[in-house]
Amino acid sequence: MATVNFSVPEPVKAAFDKTFAGENKSAVLSQLMQQAVDERERAARRSRAIEKLLELRKKVKPIRGSSIRRARKSGRS
Repeated sequence: MATVNFSVPEPVKAAFDKTFAGENKSAVLSQLMQQAVDERERAARRSRAIEKLLELRKKVKPIRGSSIRRARKSGRS
């Protein structure tokens, strides 16, 4: 196990201590840190996916609205 040492504002520490009273605070912090890492990774994947879609959009010829309406109408038949 690694030891982490960091400072937080006193009101945040007090609220954390009150909220997680009786719990293993190291475990709670570990879980919160893992959630932060997971969220950052998801955000990076979303960003890469958006960039790929935007690049693809530059390469694809636009389709007219009338063509889309025709395709929708024929798909409902």
